[in-house]
Amino acid sequence: MDVLETKLKDVYILEPQVFGDDRGWFMESWSKRKMENAGLFVDFVQDNQSYSAQKGTLRGLHYQLNPMCQAKLLRATRGTIFDVAVDIRKGSPQFGQWVGVELSAENKRQLFIPRGFAHGFITLTDDVEVQYKADNYYAPECDGNICWNDSDIGIAWPIDPVILSAKDQKAPTLKERMATSLNFVYGE
Repeated sequence: MDVLETKLKDVYILEPQVFGDDRGWFMESWSKRKMENAGLFVDFVQDNQSYSAQKGTLRGLHYQLNPMCQAKLLRATRGTIFDVAVDIRKGSPQFGQWVGVELSAENKRQLFIPRGFAHGFITLTDDVEVQYKADNYYAPECDGNICWNDSDIGIAWPIDPVILSAKDQKAPTLKERMATSLNFVYGE
């Protein structure tokens, strides 16, 4: 497994070794030993999967507050997405900055997003499946979101979204969220 740094400290692209022949291919999608050898110590406790039928479906920007912050390891197992992480850790020198990476079933890349980051993705093809591991359980009372097109963050989405959930359509900006949330505290 190759671990590639991104422009945001602590966010990494993971490229697994893929072994193929005329029958197809094989890869390890997760290895605790390889992650720890790369300096990433995460105890994943939950696997999630989503399906998006149409190109242009945008999910995000989502996060969980302490004490239920989540680190995530994401991959597209069908289709292609543009996956985004935004640093929302108070006091971080890269607060409000983002990184985006194309993940696809073909490139088999994965994105590791540590605690303290908001996450979202847009589908670049129809019929997309995304799978991800989380190091903390989902807790509805700690769930939050930020506006996908917050001008202060300035994410350069590669296409305009076609489909947003009602929740994501009403999401506040990062500044609004910070001003109205008394528990806007994130993991390190």
